[in-house]
Amino acid sequence: MSPVDAEVILRRNVDELRALLVDASGFVPQIAAAADKLATSFLLGGKLLACGNGGSAMDASHLTTEFVCRYSKERRPYPAISLATQGGDLTAIGNDYEFNDIFARQIEAFGQPGDVLMALTTSGRSENIRRALIAGGKQKMVTISFLGKGGGNCIGLGDIELLVDSTTTARIQEVHKLLLHTICELADQRL
Repeated sequence: MSPVDAEVILRRNVDELRALLVDASGFVPQIAAAADKLATSFLLGGKLLACGNGGSAMDASHLTTEFVCRYSKERRPYPAISLATQGGDLTAIGNDYEFNDIFARQIEAFGQPGDVLMALTTSGRSENIRRALIAGGKQKMVTISFLGKGGGNCIGLGDIELLVDSTTTARIQEVHKLLLHTICELADQRL
């Protein structure tokens, strides 16, 4: 690939992301509410559960690490679990039940009223995320969904929803990451 091709692709990606970032200011009420619910849960002894598939699974894991370790300033650790990293649980549930239940089953095991569930799906069509959001609601958790591509069958299932208006998976993930980091920073102010 020539440097000219690389420049064209990079410029297109930057332009697409820039347009989405300009629109990101519309998420202020949702990120403020999400950070408040999360900080309140932690301060009352609750925990964060997070899940996603593929790149979103890694974003969920990254998010939980920000609270178990730290985001940007020294503070005590807070209980946060990425449901996508429990290999034994994932494979047993997928084998003994079905793949679509890999997160819901863990939420039934670990979720308590007042805990927070953050579920990420760039397509909005991940059945295991849809079931996770439903399970979180049944457990009386605060459910926060990060969606893309119109929200799919997950739209309307989160108490707080952050729907990135794009059909490009990479751009949706990039905006989700910014929103997650902003929520971390806001929550840290209260913690």
